[in-house]
Amino acid sequence: MANVAIVGSGRNIEGKAGKSRELEAHMFVIVGLGNPSKEYGNTRHNVGFDAIDAIADKYDIHVAELKHRAKIGKGYIGGDKVILAKPLTFMNLSGESVRAIIDYYKVEPETELIVISDDISLAPGQLRIRKKGSAGGHNGLKNIIRHLGGENFQRVRIGVGEKPKDYDLVDWVLGHFSKEDRKSVDEAIQKTVQAVEIMLKDGADAAMNEFNRKAKE
Repeated sequence: MANVAIVGSGRNIEGKAGKSRELEAHMFVIVGLGNPSKEYGNTRHNVGFDAIDAIADKYDIHVAELKHRAKIGKGYIGGDKVILAKPLTFMNLSGESVRAIIDYYKVEPETELIVISDDISLAPGQLRIRKKGSAGGHNGLKNIIRHLGGENFQRVRIGVGEKPKDYDLVDWVLGHFSKEDRKSVDEAIQKTVQAVEIMLKDGADAAMNEFNRKAKE
């Protein structure tokens, strides 16, 4: 049992392959999508990373351990154990890291994985929560779907604004926000923290009713 620590009741947060786990508490993997290195900081494509940072700040989770081709941090939100992850594979290969993480911790993608990403089909700051669905043209989600073998996993999509007609798509998603849009997106990131809290406590449907309804209004 060396190297395996049981913290209170519930499952072992280390999630070692082959080790038995108690089932009193849930464990969730929350993944924010983005690109590593400073040059991509504060870009539209990195709002998933920004959301993970906001969750980590609120719950005092240190996301720095290099594991499964990602930066990860372990902690608790309410009574649930969480793994926060920022894949370091670059966006288009996000699924390689996500697959390794869920295999290691033995979580169920359909109910215990939440992926946070940017979405150019939504206005800056708008949230859309889904329990499943297509990639919608997002290469990070597309790669995750390919590696998981299906579309059934929860996701929170943060609007970053539609690409102008005269912009190249890559230039747009790797570009920086205007001051006004950055403010809207920062507010949405705080709402994302709230949405994740509701998803863990009451389920995705409750979060959808709360935040998708507000988006329509």
